[in-house]
Amino acid sequence: MFRICKIFEIESGHILSRHPDNCRFPHGHSRRVEVILEAGGLDGNGMVCDFKAVNEAAGDYLASFDHALCVNTSDPMFASLRSAYGERVIAFEDTEPTTEVIARQFFQEIRKRLAEHAMRPDAKYGIRPDVRLACVRVWETSTSWAEYGEP
Repeated sequence: MFRICKIFEIESGHILSRHPDNCRFPHGHSRRVEVILEAGGLDGNGMVCDFKAVNEAAGDYLASFDHALCVNTSDPMFASLRSAYGERVIAFEDTEPTTEVIARQFFQEIRKRLAEHAMRPDAKYGIRPDVRLACVRVWETSTSWAEYGEP
């Protein structure tokens, strides 16, 4: 099995309104997002897929989280924050936007986008059908990360 990892870096914040300590207040992280793909073999260029294909499929989506604030819709300040900052406040429906939850959301959306990219006949950088998203790892700090993947 071959694996590759494309890393994205975003500055994003969140509020963990149920947290008993300081994390209940708005705070930010310099997040490192690792998108890990795997395949049983290599393409004609000796690659799982080109890193540019991963960027084309996932880059814009992950960029939408850059300088954005993830907030539980149940947070009493959600409506005010959304009204003030619009799309830069990302709604997590009745869910705390922990790094674990963010990793799962990234995984599910990136998997969908990779599949859509693979179906594009005009894509300059293709993704073969046997290439699979293994997991997404989201670093919250330089010493802490959460990872999500599905079998």
